[in-house]
Amino acid sequence: MTRKRILTGDRPTGKLHLGHYVGSLQNRVRLQDEYECFFIIADLHTLTTRPEKENIAGISENVREMVLDYLAVGIDPAKSTIYLQSAVHAVYEMYLLFGMLVNISRVTRLPSIKDMARAANIDEEVLPLGLAGYPVLQAADILMPRAHLVPVGKDNEAHVEITREIARRFNRMYGEVFPIPDAMIGQVPTLVGTDGQAKMSKSLGNAIFLSDEPIAVRKKVFGMYTDPNRIRADIPGTVEGNPVFIYHDVFNSNKAEVEDLKTRYRQGVVGDVEVKEKLARALNDFLAPLRERREQYASQTGLVERVIYEGTLRASDEGEETVRLMKKAMGLTGIWNRISRKARKAISKE
Repeated sequence: MTRKRILTGDRPTGKLHLGHYVGSLQNRVRLQDEYECFFIIADLHTLTTRPEKENIAGISENVREMVLDYLAVGIDPAKSTIYLQSAVHAVYEMYLLFGMLVNISRVTRLPSIKDMARAANIDEEVLPLGLAGYPVLQAADILMPRAHLVPVGKDNEAHVEITREIARRFNRMYGEVFPIPDAMIGQVPTLVGTDGQAKMSKSLGNAIFLSDEPIAVRKKVFGMYTDPNRIRADIPGTVEGNPVFIYHDVFNSNKAEVEDLKTRYRQGVVGDVEVKEKLARALNDFLAPLRERREQYASQTGLVERVIYEGTLRASDEGEETVRLMKKAMGLTGIWNRISRKARKAISKE
């Protein structure tokens, strides 16, 4: 390795939204010149809560939409490796081997696992092994390219800590193979949803997508929650924790305008309509170049597929090397070498 490595990615459950951008995508674009970047299309992770065949059938289109979003925000496949998780066979082997190094109670007490079970209407008392092992599979993802840094949202920080524990234990038991990866939390650890919920989410229907058209963005902004105690424009309002102003702070590049709106909002001399109108404009200004680039990439037949294909071949090579290093450190290679050597001798004498 000549540069340190990054591993991060997303489950292909559809188009990406503003929460993904501030949580991780922004950091990926910024760091791709400094680090060797691996961006995983984590299709195996979708099976932990949705293993049905009809779900699998829809993954292909979701993968395409997600990669178009990657390209639109500025991820460059000439600088970064974008690959399909399920096509990298090393991940399966690493997942099995890492499962020997962590106990069930450690992974199942993670709040995120319980949250995922509730969201999928899965009884926590009969938690599927695949869902319980979600953090172990993430560890295999992160350590497959031997990554040093993992840009993630706040909700995945605890998963990276499990990866760190597994890497330390492997190195302690068998020898130094893995770097101990650090988590990098985005500028906005968790972006509030348009409905005021704690997190923007596709499943909650409170997301503004990176590919949303201007009319859709404006409609979603005008449906956003503000200060529930402010029933008229002449009543002083609260800015802190107000979803509309959270978005202004993050996405409105005109900081003087934001400060003016805050001052007048607190004084009760500006209405929600003006505040939302200016937010809709700011968001559409931010999204306009992303939409344009997305359309350009979408119009190039076979481009997305080529990006994934070439990236997956490269990731597979890295995975094979990592598994080779693991098995050598563990002594598993020696077992097979001895058996195969004796077998070849026996065969040659026949």
